[in-house]
Amino acid sequence: MSTRPEVIVVGGGIAGITCSIALAESGVRVLLVETRKKLGGRATSHTDQKTGETIDNCQHVALGCCTNYLWLCERLGVLDRIEWQRTIHWFEPGGVRSDMSPSAWAPAPGHFGWSLLNAKFLSMREKASLTRAMLSALRTDRAKHTDRTFADWLVSKGQSQRLIDRFWVPVMVSACNVLPDRLCASVGLHVLQEGFLAHRDSAAMGVSRVPLVELYDRADAVITGAGGALRLGTGVSSIEERVIQTTGGERIEADRVVCALPAERAAKVIGVEDPRVRALASIELSPILGVHMKFNRPVMETPNAVLVGRDTHWLFRKDDAGTHIHAVISSAEDWLAMNEAAIRDRVLADVHACMPESAGATVTWCRAVKEKRATFVPSIDAEAVRPATVGETDLVLAGDFAQSGWPATMEGAARTGLMAASAVLGEGVGSRLVPALTPAWTVRVIGGASIRRQHEV
Repeated sequence: MSTRPEVIVVGGGIAGITCSIALAESGVRVLLVETRKKLGGRATSHTDQKTGETIDNCQHVALGCCTNYLWLCERLGVLDRIEWQRTIHWFEPGGVRSDMSPSAWAPAPGHFGWSLLNAKFLSMREKASLTRAMLSALRTDRAKHTDRTFADWLVSKGQSQRLIDRFWVPVMVSACNVLPDRLCASVGLHVLQEGFLAHRDSAAMGVSRVPLVELYDRADAVITGAGGALRLGTGVSSIEERVIQTTGGERIEADRVVCALPAERAAKVIGVEDPRVRALASIELSPILGVHMKFNRPVMETPNAVLVGRDTHWLFRKDDAGTHIHAVISSAEDWLAMNEAAIRDRVLADVHACMPESAGATVTWCRAVKEKRATFVPSIDAEAVRPATVGETDLVLAGDFAQSGWPATMEGAARTGLMAASAVLGEGVGSRLVPALTPAWTVRVIGGASIRRQHEV
């Protein structure tokens, strides 16, 4: 940069990009510093060394309720690169398939009612039990359930272990990267209320048509257009309130500094004495495993698949032919010690079990990508110590680990990026947040004051 930056943002993940874009659009000279030579943080891509192909680290999905992340996509001009999938395909062992999608006529929260009624992987008793739990969640003030696990809440609502394993585990582990017995109930309830029940478009899945790293191409132009700069491949060894030190020994000063590094990294480099920083070291992390597989013939006809009762949670079709699939295993602690061949065989067994037509297909290429520190665990303890964006010092925090009102998601990261920008600009911390989807009138009637209050928050 030819002039001193007004704000330094350290970390080029979703939170750091969002903060930098918001500041640049307000005319602030931003210096965005990122250790890697590409943007996106954990939601990015890399080049496979053997094939030269650009592949995503792990499949990332936006939901219709992710209004702040979609704000970022709009600012980057990439909304047309997002493919929206409104139907979720559930596959049982043996190949029995159930398609769940919002009906064209039923308002929320009953928009999935017809699909649920016709779902083959649940019994009629389980469907009735699930419906009662959903309605109970709609009437529940999630703020009053921060001291119990979501598994405990499910049991209190009469959910059987079979129903938990077949429905609740795939839903929650994909949304929060943790099993219900480690998930804070307030977080699980938030996923239900905002992600499924409030609006008929809430659960629509947005999947990038291009490698994730390509979504961030325009960030450089926006930042430099406001007189700022983007520095990739620059590590940071220490962060203070108004100065950073790079690993190359360079000292850079600014009016304010925003730390948008992952929690475990931020805890190591922040030199400010601040209770928020001490809390970062206690946040537990959870891994995600993404497995790319190519076959010699088509094996998957639907764009997505939930594998019921299997260790592999989701499959995503990466080409029109269905010869390239991306498997996702969340909360993947049990997989980390396995080599790529063992991972391939384990995923392949799940694919064959739920899609018998794939039997005999040959895997021609496989890459397993282990994100060992993919997200924080939204446990009871973690929710109690999540740091605020602003605190006792002038250092501003951003990242999915911070108090965003959301789990560890791209939406949570984008929210904290906007909150950090507001703090730097001297505005109300939540003043730039994009409003959530307005709950349907039926949801407001059924949920009463509780759902209206939570929506306002």
